Amino acid sequence: MDLLQLRYFQVVARYEHISRAAEELRVAQPSLSRAVARLEAELGAPLFDRRGRRIRLNQYGVTFLRHVERTLSELDDGRRALLDARDQVLGRVSVAAETLLTISQMLGGFRAAHPRAEVRLRQSTAEEMERQLRAREVDFCIASQPLTGPDLHVVELAREEVLLAVPCGHRLADRESVTIPEIAEEPFVTTRPGSWPRALLERLFASEGLTPVLSCEGDEPGATGDLISAGLGIGLVPAMSRRVGPRAPVAAVRLDAPDCHRVLTLVWNEDAYVSAAALKFREFVTGRPFMPHGLPDPPERQQA
Repeated sequence: MDLLQLRYFQVVARYEHISRAAEELRVAQPSLSRAVARLEAELGAPLFDRRGRRIRLNQYGVTFLRHVERTLSELDDGRRALLDARDQVLGRVSVAAETLLTISQMLGGFRAAHPRAEVRLRQSTAEEMERQLRAREVDFCIASQPLTGPDLHVVELAREEVLLAVPCGHRLADRESVTIPEIAEEPFVTTRPGSWPRALLERLFASEGLTPVLSCEGDEPGATGDLISAGLGIGLVPAMSRRVGPRAPVAAVRLDAPDCHRVLTLVWNEDAYVSAAALKFREFVTGRPFMPHGLPDPPERQQA
C-alpha cells in the first residue's frame, strides 16, 4: 500500500465514478481501476460495490475512507508546516465562500495588511464546504447556511435582513412590505439548489404551502440584482450588502415573513493545522465589524 494508491482511492470514493476520477487525476482509466483493485486485494476486502460500469462505496469503503482522509490530511498539514518553517513566511490561507462578492473587500483589506500571506479563494456550496473542511482542503469557510460536523468551530460575523428586490416600475416597487402569498405567481431570479438564496426562498414558500415560480437559476448570487434590473423577475437580496461597480436600478421591499434574514459565519476545523497566515486571517476577520459586499442598500427602497 502506498500514498498514490490512497490518493487514487480517495478521489474515486468522492466521485464514485472511475472516468471522472481518472480525469481529475489525469491518469488512464484502466490504470486507475487496476490501482484500486490492487488496494482491495491488499486489504482483503472490496471497497466498492460494482454493477456494470457503476460503482458505489460500500460499508468497508466508508470505514476505510475515514481513516484515509485523516491520514492524508495529517500528511498535508505536515507538508504545509514544513514549507512555512522553511520559507519563514506567513504561509497560505485558503477560504471558501458561497459568493465571492461577499468577501472581496475583506480579502483585499487582509492582503493589504499582510502582503506576505498567500490567499487562495474558492466558491463552494454549503455541502462542498463541509467536505472541504473535513478534508482540510480549506482553512476557513464564510457560510450563509449552517455547517455541521465534528470539530467545526463557528463564529457569527453578521446577521442581516433579506429583502425582496423588484425592477423599477414593478407593481410592487412602491410597497413598504409584501407577503409571500402576494408574490406566489411572480417569476423569481434565484440560484441553484444548495445556495443560501435558494434555500431561503424555498423555506419561505414552503411555510405557506407554496412553491416559487422560477424564471432564472444561476451560480453567482451577486448577479441577482443585474438580472432583476433587466426585468427577468424578482428575487431575494441581503439588506446590508453593496454592489461592486455600477449600480443596477432595483427597488427593495421588506418581506412580511418570519425569520427572513441571512447569518454569515466563519467556520473552521479545530483539528486542522493552522498556518501563521490562517491565524492572522482569523484575527483580522473576527476582530472587526463584518460588512458584506453585494446588493442592495439597507433597508429602505433604493434607486441605483
